[in-house]
Amino acid sequence: MLAFLVWLIARAIGLTLRLKVLNFEQVIERVRQGKGAVLVTWHGRSFIPANVFRGLGFWAMISHSRDGEIQNHIFRRLGFRIIRGSTGRGGIRAALEAARRVSEGGILAFTPDGPRGPSRQVQPGALFIAQKSGCPIIPAGVAAYPCKLLPTWDRYMIPLPFARAVFIFGEPVEVPEGISETQFEQLRHRIEAHINALEAQAEQMVRAKRV
Repeated sequence: MLAFLVWLIARAIGLTLRLKVLNFEQVIERVRQGKGAVLVTWHGRSFIPANVFRGLGFWAMISHSRDGEIQNHIFRRLGFRIIRGSTGRGGIRAALEAARRVSEGGILAFTPDGPRGPSRQVQPGALFIAQKSGCPIIPAGVAAYPCKLLPTWDRYMIPLPFARAVFIFGEPVEVPEGISETQFEQLRHRIEAHINALEAQAEQMVRAKRV
């Protein structure tokens, strides 16, 4: 019942948003060509992506926690396909399954700082999945104004009804096999910087009323 109520509220707010989505064509083209990708944005900004990706058959990874069970029901209602587990909690099996799905042409919507943080720090899981699947990471930034930031670890953003919103996708980032630990860390920080830069651009747009 709680999952249904959250889904209902999310869809109701989502339908009112004045939303602009930029550079999403590259993702749709990969779907058309049967090529996979790992789409990443921060955990606290997943409200809008969940609405934009509804009904597209994208994959999501959801933990086995109690909160994860609620999320599982919500995301299934939104039309996602679900992999249970997390890359941070005994999740090597889940990460390998995600890599397999992506290598088969699936699109994985992933929050690289989830499910427990630290907030806005890319954990190795997203890079591992991209590396094993041979498919790129595509970073994205999200903003809405006006919005409510919840007092949670990730400062979860909920747009207010009729808010202006922007969802921007960046350029794909490849994670080659055989790179050194130092190169892996450089890529991790590069993806963090990409997400933050795209989010800053989105914030500037919604506050400048260019939506």
